[in-house]
Amino acid sequence: MQPSLAVVRAFVAAINAGDVAGIASLMTEGHRFVDATGAAHSGRQPMSAGWRHYFAMFPDYRIEIEQTVAEGDAVAAFGWAAGSFHGDPEKRWKIPAAFGAVVRDGLIAEWRVYADIEPMLRSAGMER
Repeated sequence: MQPSLAVVRAFVAAINAGDVAGIASLMTEGHRFVDATGAAHSGRQPMSAGWRHYFAMFPDYRIEIEQTVAEGDAVAAFGWAAGSFHGDPEKRWKIPAAFGAVVRDGLIAEWRVYADIEPMLRSAGMER
């Protein structure tokens, strides 16, 4: 397996485990996260706080990867994202999603999410 792909798989495994320390250990100090709305957030510490907050809202958040493409330090992953607001099964959602990653020195320098987040927002009562 290509090294960049192995790092992305480890990052997804940490996300699926809700392991904020594990996620942080795989981020560069200047890690950049671009959410599905296009908003960018930077820094390992702020993103660790962001993941803690997200897991508080969606404690069962999971990513399912069905296909990956890797070239050098760039990885694209395609599949699904799923969860439920506060773990409530009646507020469950599952959406097609794609993820882009840039890996530098064995760490995730950038993680980008591509998805229609309306179902997730509706589950939390935050419709746009």
